[in-house]
Amino acid sequence: MATLKDEIARWTQGPAQTGLPAGESVSRQNAQGASVRPSTEAVGVSAASMAASANYYILKKQLHLRLLARMDLSSIESLSTEQLQSQLSTTLWALLQEEPLPLNEQEKVRLVSDLKNEIMGLGPLEPLMADSSISEIMVNGHQHVYIERNGRIELTDSRFNDDAHLMKIIDKIVSRVGRRIDESSPMADARLPDGSRVNAIIPPLALDGPSLTIRRFAVVPLQMNDLLRKNALTPAMAELLSALVRVKCNIVISGGTGSGKTTLLNILSSYIPHNERIITIEDTAELQLQQTHVIRLETRPPNIEGKGEISMRSLVKNTLRMRPDRIVLGEVRGGEVIDMLQAMNTGHDGSLTTIHANTPRDALGRLENLVGMGGINLPIKALRQLISSSIHLVVQASRLSDGSRKITSIQEISGMEGDVITTQEIFLFERTGTGPDGSVQGRFRATGVRPRMAQKIETYGIKLPEGLFDPDGGASDHVSRST
Repeated sequence: MATLKDEIARWTQGPAQTGLPAGESVSRQNAQGASVRPSTEAVGVSAASMAASANYYILKKQLHLRLLARMDLSSIESLSTEQLQSQLSTTLWALLQEEPLPLNEQEKVRLVSDLKNEIMGLGPLEPLMADSSISEIMVNGHQHVYIERNGRIELTDSRFNDDAHLMKIIDKIVSRVGRRIDESSPMADARLPDGSRVNAIIPPLALDGPSLTIRRFAVVPLQMNDLLRKNALTPAMAELLSALVRVKCNIVISGGTGSGKTTLLNILSSYIPHNERIITIEDTAELQLQQTHVIRLETRPPNIEGKGEISMRSLVKNTLRMRPDRIVLGEVRGGEVIDMLQAMNTGHDGSLTTIHANTPRDALGRLENLVGMGGINLPIKALRQLISSSIHLVVQASRLSDGSRKITSIQEISGMEGDVITTQEIFLFERTGTGPDGSVQGRFRATGVRPRMAQKIETYGIKLPEGLFDPDGGASDHVSRST
């Protein structure tokens, strides 16, 4: 894992690749006629022509080399991050005052900010990371940086100087969590200190240069009220889901990529009582549980020799020896599904997980396929009986065409009829049209089916409102227009 000393020294490990010696002054570059004047954009605005300029990149490298010569790298390990930030600012401003540059005050502020971002943060991505409205950052090579805001993808002005610059940022991210990425291991998953999920893939697998994807998570986790404000579901649906979690029903959240499965899982987990022991298992830690009695487990990839891998299935098996009241799996995608089903069916009620599928019925079919992928040969009827007795509810999350995310179906597993798992839909979202601005229009509707779990909810002393499942009640005609 990189130290503070490494963070300062790693951004440039030698002379800038410009044909100039490392000690060449910036003023000499100006004398040769190269324009190094940045643009006059304020701090926090995404990099435009100034950051795109190779000369501006040279200027930053030269200033960085002078910074390395000035700072005492052996003493910085004793400094906190805040103290180091302050010392960097002081030293950089002193260097700028020593050698006059044709820059105004605003341009100098931008230069100092960018260099601090390169050393302590994620370089050109730092202003994007500071924007709370951005939910995803997608880097396609060094020249194209896309973001997702309010469910829509936009191209930004941010860019990296070259692929080597992008690779240094990728390496900084993955090394922080003890992982590596190079030609022999060209894919890596990691996470940022704020919990954001990171995936990186580099050549030779990525043909057009390194690719980096960052999925942002709110610093303050979303609550059910936030979903209600966004019209992702109705109050009746929210009340039912919260009650089902409290009475220890096993719930699978189904949905496609980017549909909000993990966000919903995080919100539902907030209804687990604080006096219960919770163990979370994830490939890359993303969940932000608010309870105190939580143990977080994360899988480990193999090392450079192909050894040392700890799989999700191994962690699930180990979890059963840790006396959990609740098991929360970030996502099932392999052989661990059979251990999860057995745990749900043998006393570990109230477990939660997610799965990639487009409909609740597809989710049940995918569970069957995952069991087969794990090398378990069960008769199909026995496997479906295990699934129907282990899982109580499937919640479908969807990302619609306008980028909005909604809970489009809540279905209860009601049992078996012959060799078929039977389900009954309790709530659904019906799409009725598309607005002039492309927004999806529709309504949430109760089907009129009263779930079998309603009786269990009542035995726990939780009173559900009258008419909650009435198709003619207030819950059914909740008109939704995507926001």
